[in-house]
Amino acid sequence: MKTIIVVMLVAVLGALASAGLLMLRKGRAPDDTNRPMARALALRVALSIALFLFVLLSWYMGWVKPGGVPIGS
Repeated sequence: MKTIIVVMLVAVLGALASAGLLMLRKGRAPDDTNRPMARALALRVALSIALFLFVLLSWYMGWVKPGGVPIGS
């Protein structure tokens, strides 16, 4: 379960890094870089929403349990 969450977080960071690189890369025309960058950012949002829903489902099904910082350790 933790592996899936970590892989999804890495995928979100990868999509964000991809959008950042596309933003910094110089294109021939402004439209050359805007479309792939927007697609990468949309993918990042979709992955983030999917990860959030997966964590909620996991909590509901009892696969993960909420924890906290132990008091007095």
